[in-house]
Amino acid sequence: MFVRTVSDRDLDAVRRLLAESFHHTYDAIYGSDRVDSMLESRHSSELLRRRLDLPQSEFLVADDGTELAGVTFASTADDDKTVVLDLLHVRNSRQGEGVGTMLLVEAESCFPDADKVRLEIEEANTAAIRYCLGQGFAKVGEGLASAAPASEIKTVIFERPIIWAD
Repeated sequence: MFVRTVSDRDLDAVRRLLAESFHHTYDAIYGSDRVDSMLESRHSSELLRRRLDLPQSEFLVADDGTELAGVTFASTADDDKTVVLDLLHVRNSRQGEGVGTMLLVEAESCFPDADKVRLEIEEANTAAIRYCLGQGFAKVGEGLASAAPASEIKTVIFERPIIWAD
């Protein structure tokens, strides 16, 4: 398994991975039709394509040579001191294999001036919250989904310091 930058040729596979992950996580909460709508508003092919060229960002996949096992998108905030994870999704069949951690560590390493990482998780996504707590994140706030503030989806904001290995 290796982590690499997303290219244009990966976008269909990334979209399929996100659809699988979103439906697995959110169908029981919101229903399949609303999840489809969420995917289109947050991760349409065009929106994913735009991420390829955004400055101060990294769009990464975990690839085992056969399939994409996970995806992350990170950018910086606060004068490059904070890495903001906008995406961190692992294929359902690959969860528990360290794919998320591999993506998280690689995303952090792409921003050498950063000293912390922040992410926002939907309050109803208890599995992701457990994962973050297990990765050393601490809750620093609550709010409405920044990706869809009009939706009134409640979120929890987590942060952790970046520990640079010598």
